[in-house]
Amino acid sequence: MSRKALVGNVTAMLADADFLVSERCAVRPKSFDVAARRGEDLLLVKVLGNVDAFDRETGAEMRRLGEYLSATPMLVGLRTRDEELKPGVVYFRHGVPAIHPDTLYDLVIEEVPPLIYAAPGGLYVNIDGDTVADERKDRGWSLGRLAEELGVSRRTVAKYEDGMNASVEVAVQLEDLFDRPFSDPVRVLEGAGEVRDADPTPEPPEVAPDDEHVYGVLSRAGFAVHPTQRAPFTAVSEDEAEPRVEFTLLTGHSPFTRTAQKRAKLMGSLGRVTGTRAVYFTEGEDEPKRESVDGTAIVTMVELSRADDPERIRELIRERSDEPAEA
Repeated sequence: MSRKALVGNVTAMLADADFLVSERCAVRPKSFDVAARRGEDLLLVKVLGNVDAFDRETGAEMRRLGEYLSATPMLVGLRTRDEELKPGVVYFRHGVPAIHPDTLYDLVIEEVPPLIYAAPGGLYVNIDGDTVADERKDRGWSLGRLAEELGVSRRTVAKYEDGMNASVEVAVQLEDLFDRPFSDPVRVLEGAGEVRDADPTPEPPEVAPDDEHVYGVLSRAGFAVHPTQRAPFTAVSEDEAEPRVEFTLLTGHSPFTRTAQKRAKLMGSLGRVTGTRAVYFTEGEDEPKRESVDGTAIVTMVELSRADDPERIRELIRERSDEPAEA
């Protein structure tokens, strides 16, 4: 299956599951292919036939965007270089959960989350250690007795009861012994943090020299500016002056070329899905030819330089951009 067809299938699946899905990111750079929201669940989805093509820099960018936008980065693919991805199993690439389309179907259509995840050494499940301990004690078994039944050490059983995850084989043995399930689902829609290595969010890139003036003005106006590297927008800017007001911006900056217009259109779609406003700052015009493109505010650098009052900058963006959608 071609990547284009695979992206189309994933997008249709999300729409069938009542997600609001953005336009496909068809301009470069693009760390993700679509954004999708259903209620409080916001996903940034990258689709690849071979998930090994997902590099460290893209993983870092998606994780940063997840932090800025309160979203879950997700990779959907069919295979690695060596094997097919197994349905029902959560893999990881550079800290981002990776799943087969069948797993996504079960998750968003059938609402059946996966129970198994891949980690160095094999396949594992997240078991409920308290329930294991309760069942063992109800039977009057010692740690040593359960260890003997499972073929592991007493120390390993103690770790299971303290919350250490178990191999699939051990989980099956436990369920056979006690005739009940012990596995907790992998919370993919929350980033699968309970089974993912808890490494910190990667540091953001530096502001590009051409963007320093724009983001300097936004910083003085009370916005915390987070530059991006591979997103279809150049920064995510959060309003720190009014922390109770939802005024997060997807921002772009360049001369207003045909490509910039396409990017602004895409940013408007992404803004509607992510619950943010989109604004594109343009060079080389005294007055904007258009005040907005599909919900993205268009503000010239001349207008920005004249807006010494921070509130005037917000007014321009409010007047010309779509209202953020509620989750």
